[in-house]
Amino acid sequence: MKIVVAPDSFKGSLSAVEVAKSIEVGIKKVFPRAKVIKVPLADGGEGTVEALVEGVPGSKVIKQEVTGPRGEKVKAFFGILGEGKRAVIEMAAASGLPLVKENKRNPLITTTYGTGELIKAALDYGSREIIVGIGGSATCDGGAGAVQALGVKLLDREHHQIGFGGGELRRIKEIDLSSLDRRIRKSKIIIASDVANPLCGRKGAAYVYAPQKGATKKMVEELEGNLSYYADKILEKLGKKVKTLPGSGAAGGLGAGLIAFLDAKVEPGIELVIQVAKLEEKLKDADLVITAEGKIDAQTAFGKAPLGVAKLAKRHNLPVVAIGGSVSDDAHLLHRRGIDALFSIIRYPLDLSQAMERARELLIDEIEQVMRLVKLEVGTNN
Repeated sequence: MKIVVAPDSFKGSLSAVEVAKSIEVGIKKVFPRAKVIKVPLADGGEGTVEALVEGVPGSKVIKQEVTGPRGEKVKAFFGILGEGKRAVIEMAAASGLPLVKENKRNPLITTTYGTGELIKAALDYGSREIIVGIGGSATCDGGAGAVQALGVKLLDREHHQIGFGGGELRRIKEIDLSSLDRRIRKSKIIIASDVANPLCGRKGAAYVYAPQKGATKKMVEELEGNLSYYADKILEKLGKKVKTLPGSGAAGGLGAGLIAFLDAKVEPGIELVIQVAKLEEKLKDADLVITAEGKIDAQTAFGKAPLGVAKLAKRHNLPVVAIGGSVSDDAHLLHRRGIDALFSIIRYPLDLSQAMERARELLIDEIEQVMRLVKLEVGTNN
């Protein structure tokens, strides 16, 4: 029996790699001779580097010291995939919210400069296709810091570079691309994101996400004004419209900056990861597909890992089982989208902290029970 295991993480509890390994343990309890192909997934956010490094043979993680959200040095990382021509970056590793203490969070001053340094490090390594997973940022600077790290000059009226943070964007008078790293023009930059928010407006980076990063109502209004001004300057100087572009508001506007200055393209995170990990190739001759994520509900149908896996599996007429840390009442809608059966690892009342602490053992136990059902159907000890 060949079983493909393609889960996302149980956020805050188990990484996608750990989920995949736990599922394998549960399978082997019932089918010790089963061939289990593990393909850990991510949607472009936390865990994307680990998932792709694990899923692409010959890959490795490179550690790199970069500039953190508040200008301090932090230890970050990126992934080199296969032979090295392709790299994967999580912007949160350099510019993420967990890197800033709660009482220090302020998107008027936090920067994506370190994310730009990771891109530069990937270029130094020889990569010419760079996947940038964006999400979980501490920033709202429109990606200004990231592109400055790559040589873009955002100049004030005295022809000095503006400082860090979304609070500085209104000071931009000139944009100078003459020092932009020349390797960028020979490279492909891909944004992995499932966020469709524009840069500006009520559904934009400031109004929707800045409060999560420490912004007060007054700060939100200032950031909205600054991002709008920034978008107008980009249109004036570069001829690119990013203000209302879907996805430009991702990660505090990092999407807009990468699109405007690096000609980056946005691709749905989970679809990109599935493609890079060559999941479809691994589905050949499979008997069963198991996917998973921390919470399975109706929202899973909108760009989440289980649905992406199910869509691909159904092209090959394969049965799909989805396991969740929790499964909501409305999750049954997913049966119409290719997921044949849903299971939760929670069998009796547990508070969230207990469930997260015991996630691995609960997942293994639930998978064992699922596989016992499969055994009844196939009547084999494979």
